[in-house]
Order: sequence, then structure tokens, then C-alpha cells
Amino acid sequence: MHITHLRDLFNLRRTQVIIGILALLMAVQEAQAQGIGYRRKHLEYYDDKPIHYGILFAVPFTRFNIKHSNDFVSKDSAFVIQSPTNAAFRMGFTINAFLNEHFDLRTTPSVSLYERHVKFSYPNGTDRTEKRESTWIEVPLLLKYKSVRRVNSRMYMVAGMTLGIETNVKRNRGGGAGALDTKSSDLSIDYGIGYEQFFEFFKFAPELRFSHGLTNMMVPGKNSVGNGISRLRTHTVTLYLNFE
Repeated sequence: MHITHLRDLFNLRRTQVIIGILALLMAVQEAQAQGIGYRRKHLEYYDDKPIHYGILFAVPFTRFNIKHSNDFVSKDSAFVIQSPTNAAFRMGFTINAFLNEHFDLRTTPSVSLYERHVKFSYPNGTDRTEKRESTWIEVPLLLKYKSVRRVNSRMYMVAGMTLGIETNVKRNRGGGAGALDTKSSDLSIDYGIGYEQFFEFFKFAPELRFSHGLTNMMVPGKNSVGNGISRLRTHTVTLYLNFE
């Protein structure tokens, strides 16, 4: 009986020790997991401010959307009229007004340096390119929808309209009065998606935005070279780098 009692007591102690070791290992593992998973929340009270300011740099890729006229087949000597995509440059600043947890009102006034082309290809193998080099001042009004912030990041979407005014225009008028001419103002509809990353002292937000012009940029009565064109509308895809 005494030997049996000692054996039972030894087994009980051994079980208690094993359970204690397992509990200790689980506690250590949980503590390590919590330590690894912790991330400092930068600019924790960022959304408490009603208005934020920032700067932006952007690379637009732009062209004209061309609609051919009825004279393209019957009267125009060109057999292909197209507008190749050209890279441009844009810089400006950001004004962001807080509305509620998910919505902001946003504007990004900027200056853009564009060079848009219209290329005419003729049956004899020659080409003619009409260039439109100009500086634009663009003022969008956007509604921003933002997701719930996950520690230091969140996604967002924007949509709205942009008014553009052309300044300091440079035209390649190789054909004199017969050169292609376009209007000096534009109205477009914009939409895009972005990603916000919060750092210790600022917020960085890359954004991809699409812009579709609503204005027919053709100037009636001044475009003898563009008989085959009834409508020119701007189309731009822009990669933004926002700093706030």
C-alpha cells in the first residue's frame, strides 16, 4: 500500500509539473505573439482636425478621344486620324475638409503641363502631327469615401468634376490658318481610388484617377485640317503622389 501510494503521488506531481510547464509555455507564446503583433498608431488624432492641407506631384497620361465626322470617308484625305497617349507633369496642393467618419470634401488645385497630339496618316505614307503644348490650371471638386482605418492604413475612393483653364498655349502652326485649333477651357468628370499610409509626421497617399472630358474641344470654323473630326474630348489617367 505504501509503495502504491508513493507511485500515485509521484504520478500526480509529474502531471502537475507537466501542466504547469505547458501553461507557462502557452503564456510565453501569447506574450510573444502580442509583442510581434503590436504596431504603433501614427497621427492617432489625425481625423479630429476639420481641415487638412498637403502637396501633390502627379504624372498624367493624356490624349484626345476622337469622334470622326461624316466627311472623314467622303472628303478627308487622311485614312487614319488618331491621338497617341503622352506623359505630362502636374503639381499642386490639397485641401481636405472632414465631413464624417467615411466622407470628406476634397479639392486639389494644380498646374499641369500637357502636350496632346492629333496624328493624320495619309495614303502616300506621309504623316502630319498637330501638337497642342500648353499649361493648364485645374480645380477639381471631389467627394472622398474612406474605409475604416486599420492602424496606419486605409483605402479610399474619390469622384467629382474638374474645371480646367488653359494658359500660355503654344501651338505648332506649320499649316498656318489650316492648323488644328482647340478650346482653352474644359470640364471633366473624375473618379479614382487611393491608399493612405500614415507615418510618424505625415500621411502618404498614392492615387490613381481617371478623367473624362465633357467639352468638345474643337473650335468650329477654324479647323480645315480637321474636316474628318466632329468631336475632340480629353481623356487622362493620372498617378498621384499626395503628401499631407
